[in-house]
Amino acid sequence: MSNEINYKNNPLHGVSLKSLLIEIVDQYGFEILFAYLNINCFKTNPSIDSSIKFLKKTDWARQKVEVFYLYEFKDLPQASSEQFSLPPRERIIPEDQAPGDPKELSLEDAERLREKRAKKSAAREPWAGQRSGKNIDPWANRKNKPK
Repeated sequence: MSNEINYKNNPLHGVSLKSLLIEIVDQYGFEILFAYLNINCFKTNPSIDSSIKFLKKTDWARQKVEVFYLYEFKDLPQASSEQFSLPPRERIIPEDQAPGDPKELSLEDAERLREKRAKKSAAREPWAGQRSGKNIDPWANRKNKPK
């Protein structure tokens, strides 16, 4: 019985990967999908069939597309921390939350989001985000010590 409730409260239930992809490509196009998701199948020779082939083989990419579908295309509020740890097809959407209209997305917004993510990543790993021309090696002091 609880499985029926779970399926009923998830907009991904009964939606095939192909129909999901067709909906978001019709709404946004491959260029915006690549800009937001950074998945190469949306940039290099993009087509529905080749994208589906890649997404079926690659769990992380499929989940990224499903999350985009739920929270950008269906405009649902972000998942709670316990729901966030579940794969998108297993998440339960509270009954008081109904899918909305697709968000308006642009390439400029995607670029700002990419910059924000790069700063966040650089803050976690101080040497990773540096583009000064010099490679910063966290092990350099150890390598250069005389033996």
